[in-house]
Amino acid sequence: MIEQTTQVLNDFTRRYCEKWQQQTGHAPASSDLYGIPSPCIVATQNNEVWWLPQPFTLPKNLDAVKRALDIQLQPAAVAFYTAQFAGDMGGTYEGKTLSLLQAWSEDDFTRVQENLIGHLVMKRRLKHSPTLFIATTGSELEVVSVCNLSGEVIIEQLGTEKKQVIAPSLESFLTSLQPLTPLD
Repeated sequence: MIEQTTQVLNDFTRRYCEKWQQQTGHAPASSDLYGIPSPCIVATQNNEVWWLPQPFTLPKNLDAVKRALDIQLQPAAVAFYTAQFAGDMGGTYEGKTLSLLQAWSEDDFTRVQENLIGHLVMKRRLKHSPTLFIATTGSELEVVSVCNLSGEVIIEQLGTEKKQVIAPSLESFLTSLQPLTPLD
């Protein structure tokens, strides 16, 4: 499962980077990440960085999250966050626009784990099933997450129990996700 998740994420990332290259003639670009150090940066142009994914250089685990909450995590979600360093990537899934979250650097990976801990603590306080967010949507109150109990990919409304299963697994979700660039 871990290798499958890593493979389909790498495949999506390749398709995303190829689409950027075809549409712009250069690697994916981000003004939001300008000035933030990362091994992914290949160029800096006009207040934006051009980036390409880089190998993940830390131990491939979310042990800080696991220890903080004394919880076993879905292996696919662990693989998702430890497959690579990259910028966030736009995509569409069954017509829904989203931004796939990625760790930009070793420092950013620490922040990602802290955010996952905060999210899981909130879920625990509300007595909701634990989830691990993997993408944002156009709404600040809606995220795409992996259900930590079933492994299903869901769209959930933060602070409520409202959720919708959109894929049976993270691998299925990533396989069907279509790259989306700002030029689309």
